Amino acid sequence: MWQVFNKEIKELIRDKKTLFFMIALPVLLFPLIIGSMAFISGNAIKEAQNKVLKFAITGEAYAPGLYDALLAAEDKFSLVDINGSDDYAALIKAQKVDFVLVIPESFEQNLFDAGQQKLSLYLNDASLNMVYNRVNELVEDIAKNRQLQAFQQLGVTDVQQKALLEPIVLEKQDVADKRENWGEKIGGMVPYLVFLLCFQGAMYPSSDIGAGEKERGTLETLLISPIARYKLVLGKFLTIAFAGGVSALITILSMATWGVILSQGMAIKFVAEFMSAISALDFILMFLMLLPVTAIFASVLLCLSIYARSFKEAQSYMGALVIFIILPIMVAMLPGVSLDGGWAWVPITNVALAMKELIKGTMDYFALFSIFGSTVLIAGGLIAFCVYWFNQEKVLFR
Repeated sequence: MWQVFNKEIKELIRDKKTLFFMIALPVLLFPLIIGSMAFISGNAIKEAQNKVLKFAITGEAYAPGLYDALLAAEDKFSLVDINGSDDYAALIKAQKVDFVLVIPESFEQNLFDAGQQKLSLYLNDASLNMVYNRVNELVEDIAKNRQLQAFQQLGVTDVQQKALLEPIVLEKQDVADKRENWGEKIGGMVPYLVFLLCFQGAMYPSSDIGAGEKERGTLETLLISPIARYKLVLGKFLTIAFAGGVSALITILSMATWGVILSQGMAIKFVAEFMSAISALDFILMFLMLLPVTAIFASVLLCLSIYARSFKEAQSYMGALVIFIILPIMVAMLPGVSLDGGWAWVPITNVALAMKELIKGTMDYFALFSIFGSTVLIAGGLIAFCVYWFNQEKVLFR
């Protein structure tokens, strides 16, 4: 068994593509994803905030103050002349204007006589254009001035104004700490990335170990060698599991390392506080929970690889398998799904939930017994099936 393992590891090390998916991808993926998301979203928001919006207005004579404010902000708004009979929606869809503001005749009337005023803002709100927010800032300023004038007319004091505007204020007293808050927000995405990287790390060597051996014609040589069939299977299984385990270890280390770099090197306070709250034990438990999951991946991948007639066919089977990994992780991200009850026994979902709880700092460590128990039991059953599968001549020589 160890001779087979040694042989497969040597071939694995020679394969640069496999090494990339085992080592380079986990190390580079976390900063790449975080950096790309921050860069793209930051640029998109900045562009939307700084873009000069083309606008048209009807009924400007009824709101000279608002009209003058729009014209004065030349670096934010640009006036476009239109006819009152034009189709506003067509103008916006044709990108001739970004928005059309329609002002009613009663806009400048006394607040007590006219009551609440409603302006119509026509815009395409399907994209990140921030049109509503930017126009609303100007409207809010005018509304606050009118509000103040009305209160002064009525002789209402500042204290009475607050009471009238907000008779009851519900103050939120959050008992969750920062770690739990941020863990709830990002904890569900960590297992998603980690599981896929572990699967990728195991997938490429498994394709070569089974289907690749068939294509090269070296499988027959192994089968006639004086090695028990189950030892041959276990040697190949350990190679795939080793590749997945290395990916899991590097992924966890990468997550911890880049968290420290972001918190210290970039001086991001909340990241520093969040990362310092996650102990080394939590990272070790994440890695240990991934080992039986990696064994499940390795068993299934080896069965598919030895069943496939070619490397390409094996890749097709394994690519389709990704959906069965994503779905249990997505279940773990749904509201109301937690480690309470039967979810602690559901494979993959239970580990994803446990990783999320470890990141949040709310882990019930007694649940680890059921998590490890169920995952190890399934992994053992799949390894046994893998040995049985490898003993079927109709599978080996399709």
